[in-house]
This record gives sequence, C-alpha cells and structure tokens, in this order.
Amino acid sequence: MKTLEQIAAELQGYDPQALRAADVNEFLARLVMPVAQTESVGLFGALDRVLAQDVVSPISVPPHDNSAMDGFAFDGAQLRSDAPLTLKVVGTAFAGKAWQGTVAPGECVKIMTGAIMPPGLDTVVPQEFTTVAGEVVTLPPNLLQPGDNRRKLGEDLMAGQPALRQGTRLTPAACGLLASLGIASVPVFRRLKVAYFSTGDEILSLGEPPREGAVYDSNRYTVFGLLTRLGCEVIDLGVVRDEPALLEAAFTRAAAQADAIITSGGVSVGEADFTKTMMKQLGDVAFWRIAMRPGRPMAVGRISGIKMAPPQHGMVIDSYKNGSNSQNGSAILFGLPGNPVAVMVTFLAFVRPALLRMMGCTAAPPPLLKARCLEALRKKPGRTEYQRGTVSTAPDGSLQVRTTGNQGSGVLSSMVQGNGLIVLHHGQGHVAVGDEVDVMMFDGMI
Repeated sequence: MKTLEQIAAELQGYDPQALRAADVNEFLARLVMPVAQTESVGLFGALDRVLAQDVVSPISVPPHDNSAMDGFAFDGAQLRSDAPLTLKVVGTAFAGKAWQGTVAPGECVKIMTGAIMPPGLDTVVPQEFTTVAGEVVTLPPNLLQPGDNRRKLGEDLMAGQPALRQGTRLTPAACGLLASLGIASVPVFRRLKVAYFSTGDEILSLGEPPREGAVYDSNRYTVFGLLTRLGCEVIDLGVVRDEPALLEAAFTRAAAQADAIITSGGVSVGEADFTKTMMKQLGDVAFWRIAMRPGRPMAVGRISGIKMAPPQHGMVIDSYKNGSNSQNGSAILFGLPGNPVAVMVTFLAFVRPALLRMMGCTAAPPPLLKARCLEALRKKPGRTEYQRGTVSTAPDGSLQVRTTGNQGSGVLSSMVQGNGLIVLHHGQGHVAVGDEVDVMMFDGMI
C-alpha cells in the first residue's frame, strides 16, 4: 500500500496548493483499490451491482437461425434481379417449435417472428412486400439479398464466450441479457460502505430551531442521495460539532466500519477548527487547494479506525450499521468543502469516479457532451470551472446550453434548476456566444 507521499512522487508537477482537476483524478486512481469481498445475488437484486468475475454464456443466443419478422422463408439463391420470384407455400412455421416438413426449390414456408428457420432456407421476405394468391406468393425483383431478415445462431452471444466482463456495472439491459441466458444469480462485489458526517458548530440538524448564524445541514441529504444513487451502503453519522473528542469518535468509528469516509466542512485553508487537526492525527492525509471553481479546498487520504469510541452526546446517528471494511481498520477519506454546490461538484468530479473504482467498476466515465453556448462566459485560464447549466435541444437538433444564473457556491437551487455542468477546462479562456463547450450531464448521476 503506497503512502500519499509515494503517490505524489509519481505525479509530474504535483503541487498540493495548486492542483489541476485532472491530477486529482489521477491521484485518486492510484490511491483507491477495489473491495475484495464478493457475494452471489439474484437478478432482482443485481441492478447497479458490479460483476466480480466474467460471466460465460452457457448457451448461444439465439440458439438457432430464426426469422426476424413475419413473412415467408425460402432459399435466397433463387432470387433474381431481373424478374419477380414466385413461390408455393407448403406450410407454416411457428415460434417455439421446429417445422418438420421439407422445402423443395420453388417452394417457401410461411413463418412467424422468432420461428426456427427450416433446413435449407436462409432468407425471409416480409409479408407486406408480397402478393399472395391462394398458396402462391410473388416477390418483386430487387427487393432482397440472400440472408435478409434472418437472425443467425449465436449472432448475439455464442456459447462458451464471455457475455459480461468482470467490473461491469449491471444496468437494466445487462440484467435482461443475463436472464436471456437462463442465469438466475451472479457473483458481484459486496456493496461499498461509505460513512458520512457534516462538521461545524454552525450546522443545524432538521428539527432543531433556527438560531442566529446557523444554517440547516443540506449537505447531509445531498450526499446521502448521491451515495444511494451510486448503490453504496450509507452509514449516516449526522452532524459532529467542532470538539476534538467528538471528531475523534466520529472518524475512528467511521473508519472501523466503512471503506470510505466523506465529510463536508473544516478543510479550508486557515480555518480555525479541529477537523483538519484530527484528520492529520488519525491518518495519512493531504490537504489540497484545487485549481477549480467551485470547490477549491479538499482533503484526501486514509484514516485509521482502530480506536472504537462509543457514541457521545452531540453526535447524531440516524442509521448505524455494524460491519468491518476491507482496509484493515482504515478508510479512504474525502474531506469536501462546506458550501452545498461545492460539495456536489467535487463529489461528481472526483469522489464518484473514485468510489466506482472502489466498487470494482471498470467502465470508462460518461463522456462529456458538446453543446453550443447561448451566452458569453468570462473565464481565466489556469483553473477548471464547473458552471451549472440547462441543456436543451436547438431547432436543428443540436444541443445548446445556458447557465442557470448566479453561480455562487451556496446557491443550491441552481443544482435543481440545471440539468448539467458546463465544464470549462484548465487552459480554456473566455467563451463567446455560439462557442461549443463541454457539458457533464446530471442524468444518471444525481
């Protein structure tokens, strides 16, 4: 297991006080490791889980050549480009069982979608393209090529070949594919356990009366939602006040039972609280100033969970789940800034990809989309900006985007109004009206 110092030494130009967004993801990719434990789950419980080993197809799909539509099956070698083809219908093939007759030249079989292709027949003409007179069917010339409208044995999956690879996150389509193979359960990595708490004396939990200078804790609920959407097992430790004993108890309990810890607040440069001190005391932690907006401060590292302090007065625990993690008594720490939008942006840009890696997922991150900007944006090179935007479809079918307005890191309503982030990259400058920009869509992530 590499230390943070060793990982930093591998990154060219690493500067914790001016870290590029791209370097954050590269650092985290070297820091985190997939969980090792696996379990078997039924398909109804497999959605969004990550495969722990390759799934080899036990059968071929389809298991035989079959018709892709309702029509008439015949030997395609009889097709002529200069004249119609007339065939005699000698039977009907239905889906679910093989037709037992034989077909001679000049003959065809009426066939239903999914029915097994009779021996010697390789082409299907859709019934709407034919002229039928009693038991005689006529096809116009220049309509088909031999082999048209036939599904070949194994053209989807061949028996003995991998159907899904280890590291695949099981989507609805993947679950359907498994069912099509007759597979009732699959091996998956266990759910990732993530502990979360907010820090700060100014943070109010729901149900507490308002007081001057205090704010209600929205981060707790947005992070809970983000983790739940990701399929994590969430350990909610509520709000922890800025007191050393309470912070130590929260960190050590979280690390003892979770694979990762997420906190919000207490990581800004120069903040006069105990959170950063406790992070340093309990683990190998780096404090970054990322060249980005919003969300500049962030802490990352490993926190020890050997000490098991009991819950103390002042710590709100809504759902406590027992269990041990795979980090030998330590957990990966993601210390996020306190402002609500900054929490969500840093989670989407950095934490989510790292957690997916910890879940064992090997899929590439969702691609950024291109959209035409409907307004001018001011931006200086030297940092990555994530502006909340609303993406829509232009009359010509292309994508267009405009900002949601006020881009302050405390304007949480902008994350509700927008449907994506306009990503202005590190070296990018001002954006003129009509320029193309990259967009990270929220759909599927939040």
